[in-house]
Amino acid sequence: MIKIKLKTGDTVRVTTGEDKGKEGKIVKILKDKNKAVVEGVNMVSKHTKPSAQNPQGGISKFEAPIQISNIMLVENGNTTRVGYKIEGDKKVRFSKKSKEII
Repeated sequence: MIKIKLKTGDTVRVTTGEDKGKEGKIVKILKDKNKAVVEGVNMVSKHTKPSAQNPQGGISKFEAPIQISNIMLVENGNTTRVGYKIEGDKKVRFSKKSKEII
């Protein structure tokens, strides 16, 4: 299992796959599967039958999880890797490109 350095709410860019280059905010992180749900990325369609809750039925679109290894944090318009360092008594995240604290 990989140490996940991204958090919910971070803006990320997809680095590989069908949605390469797309950006969005992380909505949810699935730690056990090393995946994240990113807003507006990896959209899939699901066909639903009419039911009591959804009498209309039809096709619904939603975001499917994407591998953590296929996304990178976006800072000031550029992608960057994330590192950790100790500052005083706190452990903080920092950008490996600009060395700034996130």
